[in-house]
Amino acid sequence: MEAYAQVLNYAIPFFLVLIAVEYLAGSYIQFKTNRLFDTISSLSSGMTNIVKDVLGLSVVIISYQWMVKHFALLNIESSWLLYILAFIGIDFSGYWVHRWSHEINVFWNRHVIHHSSEEFNLSCALRQSASEIFALFTFTYLPMAIIGVPGQIIAIVAPIQLFAQFWYHTRIINKMGWLEYILVTPSHHRVHHAINPVYIDKNYSQVFIVWDKWFGTFQPELPDVPPVYGITKAVKTWNPWIINYHHLWSLFKDSWRTSSWKDKIRIWIKPTGWRPEDMTRLYPITVDDDIYHRPKYDTKSSRFFKVWSVIQLIVTLLLMLFLFNRIALIQFDQVLLYGMFIFISIFAYTSLMDGSVNGIIFEGIRLTFGYILIFANDYSWFGIESVFESGTVLISIYLGLSLILSLYFYYQDRPIPIELMEYGMGQKN
Repeated sequence: MEAYAQVLNYAIPFFLVLIAVEYLAGSYIQFKTNRLFDTISSLSSGMTNIVKDVLGLSVVIISYQWMVKHFALLNIESSWLLYILAFIGIDFSGYWVHRWSHEINVFWNRHVIHHSSEEFNLSCALRQSASEIFALFTFTYLPMAIIGVPGQIIAIVAPIQLFAQFWYHTRIINKMGWLEYILVTPSHHRVHHAINPVYIDKNYSQVFIVWDKWFGTFQPELPDVPPVYGITKAVKTWNPWIINYHHLWSLFKDSWRTSSWKDKIRIWIKPTGWRPEDMTRLYPITVDDDIYHRPKYDTKSSRFFKVWSVIQLIVTLLLMLFLFNRIALIQFDQVLLYGMFIFISIFAYTSLMDGSVNGIIFEGIRLTFGYILIFANDYSWFGIESVFESGTVLISIYLGLSLILSLYFYYQDRPIPIELMEYGMGQKN
């Protein structure tokens, strides 16, 4: 937990710098790459994911170390070859986990948030799941366990393989020549995120595109078929918690309502999007087939609210980084409470971005919870005075101001959800 938190102290600023570079490059070439609230939602989603990971809120069903202990047939000495084998093995496993996450109803919930943005940019890469509580697919590492790749090497290589998937979430890099035959490139991944019929459920590879070519799921980007991004049933919210669980909630409702006991069970393992026949008849879901002219979800708001939303994101990010830097000095139960505070914060300000009353409700909950944490820690915000003498006072003022401004925005300057008639790269004349 502590080691991962320290890695993130370096990775997060690096990612933010690259996102800024992409935005500036897009502005220079007059190519719009970001929308404000979409970017805030993406970064907020990333925070929910990494806080969940740092807190260790995942249950590992089968540990890799257990598989090595029971199934290893070889004992290879540590060498550069092991690192290469680990990278290839993790990438091969990633292909299948990624594919199953798309093709099986219940597993789609753990991945849907990554595809929920109607944009495609580097911030979209950070839209990662907070609903992935159970690590179900460790068994895909079995080939590496059999040849005796140590767990310590997996622990080093896995984050590298994960971070290597960041850079290709962009529209400002075109096709990359001979690299298209070996690596996943921006062009390949644009296809993967598109909902065009020819593109959907293609290009599952994470680093090496060869897996798609070998297993029949490869699709090149076509010059006359511009990708349209998002998911087929748009979520129409900026709140990452709602996005994380909306598909699971739909499955629960269909499973509960259907009259067929067989369908109550098989809905979970059927292909993604499958519904019982009586559910499609009684509770139809409208999907817009004209994807090239489907409006994007957006929010109409004042400049003041936009500035405040950015401030909320920055403050929450700084509070999260403070946790990561102090995590070794805070008791575990207090770390969990701190993480809950971050989760409530994100739910509050992203709800207000939707113009939802949940924004002020959760701001009130956050204010109360935040003050309880301060009082319980001897009138200190987790020892922030050792870093910044007036830190607790400023956080106390911020929490009160945040509730006051949330009430103001909701009742006097409320953000209004709108349909943005801007098709971007998906426009087709």
